[in-house]
Amino acid sequence: MYREIREKFGLAAQLAIRVIAKVVETYKVDKTSFHEFMDLGSIVYDQRILSFKGMDQVSISTTSGRIRVPITIGKYGEIPFERIRGQCDLVRKNKLFYLMVAVEFPEGPSINPENIIGIDMGIVNIAVDSTGKYYSGDHIRYVREHHTDLRSRLQSVGTKSARRHLQKLSGKENRFVRNTNHIISKEIVQKAKGTSSAIAIENLEGIRMRTTVRKGNRYIHNSWSFYQLRSFIEYKAKGVGIPVIVVDPRNTSRECPNCHAISKKNRPERSQFRCVSCGLEGEADFIASLNIRNRAAINQPIVAGAIFDHSIHPVASQRASAVGS
Repeated sequence: MYREIREKFGLAAQLAIRVIAKVVETYKVDKTSFHEFMDLGSIVYDQRILSFKGMDQVSISTTSGRIRVPITIGKYGEIPFERIRGQCDLVRKNKLFYLMVAVEFPEGPSINPENIIGIDMGIVNIAVDSTGKYYSGDHIRYVREHHTDLRSRLQSVGTKSARRHLQKLSGKENRFVRNTNHIISKEIVQKAKGTSSAIAIENLEGIRMRTTVRKGNRYIHNSWSFYQLRSFIEYKAKGVGIPVIVVDPRNTSRECPNCHAISKKNRPERSQFRCVSCGLEGEADFIASLNIRNRAAINQPIVAGAIFDHSIHPVASQRASAVGS
């Protein structure tokens, strides 16, 4: 299609290649239907069709030739120019163009951890760590329910004003989720750094396929970004040299961290854990975080001078709002 595209649309050679690449990438994901693209969809620019002329201007190849466009980088303007790497995505949102730039992020020197902090992720509590810190999901559920109700009412009205309101509402919830995940991940990493601890998290790939929830809770369950929270924890931890250990999540909420008995009966209620073997009791999410920590410690090689504390504290009282932390 390369020659035909160039002749029909008058595109430069590299622009034609990027067009073909964009289409191919979408069909790698889904080959069952015909794909159509929005007029103002995002476009990938590589170094051949976009180059930086300093930190305040870029040169972009267009269908009408090359143009120079001034840019504003904001708080990242102090990043050294040489850290910019690879291709960029040009996107248009709310009548503004944004250039999504890949920037090299230096990793901090790795530490030799003296302990491990286990992190359990969920819906009622977005995260609970093995020191007993809770990041509650109450405010998040309130915001979700408010947005859902507002969207429903605006869609039922169907007026021009309602459609404008819906457009403004678009993306607001995603920004809220992203900001909340940033707050939680930052505090977790800071705690790990301050206590010279590694961070243990669950491998939550396919969590939505493995779990079932009530119909009324499906929206909240399916819309929260567990992977985003995990990725935020991982990249923030790399920046300060904190190791991140990923463990198998199976039965972390059903296993007793004291006697290691695994049973469905250990969870008489969603929020409570009571071991049918040794009688250990505690809040289920906190118990799961202890199991995650212990699994990570068991899987680590023995290092001289490294001390991993496996003491169990089944009662946790430190609670924090996910947004207020």
